Amino acid sequence: MEFKDIVKERYATKLFDGAKIPDEKIDELLEIIRLAPSALNMQPWKIKVVTDRKLKEELRPATFNQEQITSCSHLLVLCANTKVDELLEKNSRIMKDTGVSDELHDTRMDKAKGMIGRMSQEETLAWAKCHAYLAMGNAVNGAKSLGFDSCPMAGFEPDEYSRILNLPEHLVPTVLCPLGYAADAPIPKMRFQKEDIFF
Repeated sequence: MEFKDIVKERYATKLFDGAKIPDEKIDELLEIIRLAPSALNMQPWKIKVVTDRKLKEELRPATFNQEQITSCSHLLVLCANTKVDELLEKNSRIMKDTGVSDELHDTRMDKAKGMIGRMSQEETLAWAKCHAYLAMGNAVNGAKSLGFDSCPMAGFEPDEYSRILNLPEHLVPTVLCPLGYAADAPIPKMRFQKEDIFF
């Protein structure tokens, strides 16, 4: 399937049939998500993969009782990662391990430290949340390319998700992506016209 067809056919699935997606397909999708773009390759996200039915049932009330949470095969909880010092260290190590020149390494690290150093705690969280949505783009389109469905969801209670999943403070639930096989039918895709978007 061509990418233009993937984005046309993908839709926010409201009900899944409960069937389990094969592990190898999930592994393929996680690799697609791993390759999502980010500013200066900082990758400020962590993703919790939830498959346990009881845990999904516990999370459902914190998602305004939406059916996708318990009918899906896998639930991805995309979290903004605000532990920027650790991200800087990992990036430095990756660049060195992959043979990036010292000059490029130092240039990138200086840019990253300068950018991050100027941000307040609130700005750091907002920045990391934006990046979680970049990963979400790969998730929803990647799922459709692999033959299953998804639903990007921002309607949930992050604090409750943090409590139920026992997440550390630096990981902030930002957006959800239930995955599975659709048990509903898409409505016609409705988007603004080009002239309403581009100028």
